[in-house]
Amino acid sequence: MTDSQRPGPVVTEENEFFWTSGADGRLRLAECGSCQALIHPPQPVCRYCHGHDMGVRAVSGRATLIGFTVNHRFALPGLPAPYVVAQVALEEDPRVRLTTNAVQCAPDELELGMRMEVVFEQVEDAWLPLFRPAREGPAPDPLPLAEVDTRQLARRVRPMVSTDKFEDKVAITGIGMSGIGRRLLVPPVSLTVQACQQAIADAGLTVDDIDGLATYPGAGTAYGGFGEGGVTALESALGLEPTWYTGGSETFGPCGSLISAMLAVAGGLARHVLCFRTVWEASYGELVRRGRIAQDPPRRLDGWMKPFGATSAAHTLAQNAQRHFHRYGTTRETLGWIALNQRANAALNPTAVYRDPLTMDDYLNARPITTPFGLYDCDVPCDGAVAVIVSAVDSARDLAQPPVFVEAVGTQILERLEWDQSTLTHEPQVLGQSAHLWSRTSLRPEDVDVAELYDGFTFNCLSWLEGLGFCGIGESKDFLDGGKNIARDGVLPLNTHGGQLSHGRTHGMGLVHEAITQLRGAAGPRQVAGARVAVASSGGLTPSGVILFRADG
Repeated sequence: MTDSQRPGPVVTEENEFFWTSGADGRLRLAECGSCQALIHPPQPVCRYCHGHDMGVRAVSGRATLIGFTVNHRFALPGLPAPYVVAQVALEEDPRVRLTTNAVQCAPDELELGMRMEVVFEQVEDAWLPLFRPAREGPAPDPLPLAEVDTRQLARRVRPMVSTDKFEDKVAITGIGMSGIGRRLLVPPVSLTVQACQQAIADAGLTVDDIDGLATYPGAGTAYGGFGEGGVTALESALGLEPTWYTGGSETFGPCGSLISAMLAVAGGLARHVLCFRTVWEASYGELVRRGRIAQDPPRRLDGWMKPFGATSAAHTLAQNAQRHFHRYGTTRETLGWIALNQRANAALNPTAVYRDPLTMDDYLNARPITTPFGLYDCDVPCDGAVAVIVSAVDSARDLAQPPVFVEAVGTQILERLEWDQSTLTHEPQVLGQSAHLWSRTSLRPEDVDVAELYDGFTFNCLSWLEGLGFCGIGESKDFLDGGKNIARDGVLPLNTHGGQLSHGRTHGMGLVHEAITQLRGAAGPRQVAGARVAVASSGGLTPSGVILFRADG
């Protein structure tokens, strides 16, 4: 095919063989010379046999369609919506999946399991491997979706190094939240300071008591409204003198700053660590629209997914949701009960961005984002900051608020990190972390009174519900039907402040804030009676974390 106006991939010495293989019409993948496994993305070592004899192999270009989503919301220069983002499993080694575009067909002609074949589109010095329905071949096959065996996952969890748990040495003593809203146009550091000073006062501490700082994802404007300047900005604003600090994106999801703080306190590096998370995505987008922040159209796109217009986590999760529908009979209404539950809870929360009633018809008829997700499957971009103080347990009982204790954390990675190579039927980085959590406590899912589960999209929340064992794998359709089980007076009150779908996207820290509020019995009209144990999760896709809290020592 001829040159396109769409952005091309970043071509390097390490990936050039892949992006230029279309020059002669032959798709090429990295191959281990020792065990002949195909390796994608390419690595200097084989993940299966750990051999170092890496080479390149031309493959047939035939594959099975294992997922697709019709994108309506996002666009790239030269790639206007709607377009189809797809995933295919290569015929030679179905463990290798490629994110691609399905072309030369209408979306309603696509069917999971159908045979596909590669065609190439040249973009400057690269050739994008796109896939079309094969012109000849057998009928669709069953998808290569292995049954999720949570018992097998549990056996892979590493046992605790010691019965002396670091969780027993820490407590949550203070929480704070800035104003939350759409396009507040307030400097992000101002939001951070507001939340942090509130948390310090809530704990009955002073600024001088704070000897540790932790944040996610840290400094940098490259996050596009997802960061506030990091530890450096807050230290500069408040004049703190921390003995320990951390900030970065390669951690246990947004809760990573909390877990790192717990380890620092348990290890004696600090006594009171101020953890914070600030977003100003809504204002960032508005300033871009006004031309106040320059955002030039990309000429090159990094990674293995963005060159195909898979620029959002929604594109990956939508395909995982599609496969869950295919395997377990889940429907859009199943996801809709999550969205309706969060909105009903938000109606009782004056800090929530969206509090108006939401019906199932509203949900089903909302504008599409990327199938099967519509508008109300997606969280609310907003501005706001949340702060949480982690303290040494021996000082916690002397502070202003009743301490909330940490029962266990779950962090172990048991699934592939690369989004399109990982778990097919659930959100990646949920099942492993959930199994790890339950290995560190004698409590069980039935002991949990309140669940504050990450809901960047409705399907995130569904995946955590099944991964944590609140219903069986594949059983969420029945568990969620009608919304009664997850209501405030149900079996498992879920995202009681409105979640990120209605309260606003605070990247998991808002969920922790609500868990602590519930365990303190301070949630007002949305309070769950007798709440003593709460679970809060953050992230997914990226390495994630989950924390189990309890109200008594």
